[in-house]
Amino acid sequence: MEVIEAAVRAANRAFYTAFQERNLQAMEALWAREAPVACMHPGMAVLLGRAAVMNSWRGILRHPSAPTLLCSNVRVHLLGTSAYVTCLEGAADGRPKLIATNVFTLEDGHWRLVHHHAGPLSPAVSAEPAKKKPSLDPSQLN
Repeated sequence: MEVIEAAVRAANRAFYTAFQERNLQAMEALWAREAPVACMHPGMAVLLGRAAVMNSWRGILRHPSAPTLLCSNVRVHLLGTSAYVTCLEGAADGRPKLIATNVFTLEDGHWRLVHHHAGPLSPAVSAEPAKKKPSLDPSQLN
């Protein structure tokens, strides 16, 4: 499991690196080609399909005043050949202002994005790392 979690973390990190570096080619390589994709940028309607999602990223990455986002408080949640990452997004000069979920699927041996959703972060949410919850004993489920 640790190897899989590390691979998902690396894919998530690659997403934010592509964003920070305004690297459209890297961004396109991260998104699934076979699985259906969707994206929800803050304050916008859902974008469905790879063409619409990639078109939105083209516009964002080419825009001179697009933010440079840093990712923090990364938590990976594994679901077989799918995984999702919850994290906070913020500019280098301040506290995180967005909360995001990035959903990945294993496609052709690589973890590829199928969904990104970012929205405003409540001021009450701390940017401190979340503490891991203790594992649940299966005998407690009965």
